[in-house]
Amino acid sequence: MSTPAAPAKSRLRGVVFDMDGTLTVCLIDFPGMHRAVLGEDEYERVKAENPSGIDILQHIENWSPEEQIKANKIIADFELQGLQRLQVMPGAAELCGFLDSKKIRRGLITRNIKEAVDLFHQQFGVTFSPALSREFHPRKPDPAPLLQICSTWEVQPTEVLMVGDSLRDDVVCGKQAGAYTCLLDDKGVYDSPHFANLDPQPDFKVSSLTELYSVLESNFDLTP
Repeated sequence: MSTPAAPAKSRLRGVVFDMDGTLTVCLIDFPGMHRAVLGEDEYERVKAENPSGIDILQHIENWSPEEQIKANKIIADFELQGLQRLQVMPGAAELCGFLDSKKIRRGLITRNIKEAVDLFHQQFGVTFSPALSREFHPRKPDPAPLLQICSTWEVQPTEVLMVGDSLRDDVVCGKQAGAYTCLLDDKGVYDSPHFANLDPQPDFKVSSLTELYSVLESNFDLTP
């Protein structure tokens, strides 16, 4: 009796990363930012209604132009403070070298500003291309930025892996685009039973970029 053949691994031609909390250690005080923009009472209300996290950029979209200008100034100030302490995530350089050795493309999608992406590229010494920042519309979790990268690379979304630390932004973006998704949860935030029932769920989950090696090698055809 013959042994059934193992299922063929999917061909991987590109990996698209989130930046803050994925390629860089997230040093932005998001709760402080949200409190400063919304006020304490509104912050508590919105937080209770959005257990997966507050999408502050979307939340202010319907505010008056004057209110949006004030809010965006507060957001930019908090992001600038984070920029001044930018740290590359452990394992990022080695992972990029591994992908390069396999001739697997590297892209980036962030809701941060282009200035932050430029500084990251400068400090890291490695470039991600395309690198789509907040200036690209529509933003994550809309699949448009990921589909744009796939189009630029001339690959199918099913040949791409989206890696990020946000279930709401990165996993939803990847799933809606038709790509594979990997959630990076280095602090165990998503270990709570609450998140087990949320859709969509990532295809893979790791606690560090170093763990991503085994995910790639076990599940994908990495032939250059």
